[in-house]
Amino acid sequence: MIVRCIYQLAAGFFTKHTHVKFLRVFRNNEKDPLTESEKLAVYRQSGDLGLLGTLYEPYMEMIFAICFKYLKAEDEAKDAVMQLFEKVAAELKTHEVTNLKSWLHTVSRNYCLMQIRVKRTFVTADDHADLIESASIDGIEGDQIDISERHLLSLEKCMATLIREQKLSVELFYLRDKCYREIAAETGFELSKVKSYIQNGKRNLKICMDRNGKY
Repeated sequence: MIVRCIYQLAAGFFTKHTHVKFLRVFRNNEKDPLTESEKLAVYRQSGDLGLLGTLYEPYMEMIFAICFKYLKAEDEAKDAVMQLFEKVAAELKTHEVTNLKSWLHTVSRNYCLMQIRVKRTFVTADDHADLIESASIDGIEGDQIDISERHLLSLEKCMATLIREQKLSVELFYLRDKCYREIAAETGFELSKVKSYIQNGKRNLKICMDRNGKY
C-alpha cells in the first residue's frame, strides 16, 4: 500500500520533460474541512496513507529542493523524496508534530546529511556547518569548523572510538532524529540510561576532536 502511494505521489511530481513539476494530485477545488493539525491527528489514529499524501504533497517541492541542495544529483534527490515519504509515514504515527513544514525541513535535511556521512561525501562550508549544528556538539562553533577532508576523517575516527552504547545513541539521536524512547526501543538500552549515553558520547567526542586538533 505504501509503495503504491509513493509512486502515485512521484508520478504527479516528476515528469520526463521538466526538472520538477509540482502537480496538485491530491487536491481539489473544494475547501478542505480539516486543518493540517487535524489531519495529522487523524493520520496518527488511522494510518491512512491517502490522507498523508494530501499532507506531504504540498511540501514535495521544498523537500526536493533540500535534497538536491545536499545530494547534488537530481536522481538521488528524487529517490530521497520517495524514501522520505516512507520515513515520514512511520514517524508521524508516533510523533506529535505542531509545525509540519518545519519538521519536514529538519527531517529532510538530517536524512540527506546521513546519506552524505554514510557515503563519506565531502560537503561545502554551509553544508558542513549544518551538520555540526544538527549534531549540536558542545564546544564546536560554526566559525571554528574546518571543512577539510582531514577534519571529516577526524570526526569519523572519533565516532569510532565511542563505546557501542554511546555511538549508537549519538547517531540515532542526532543523525536519525530519534527520541529517547525510540532509541531505547530500537537498541534495547534502558530508557533511563539513553540520555547519559548521549551526553557522555558528546563529551567524549569533543575530547577526541580536541586531542586530534580541530584544524
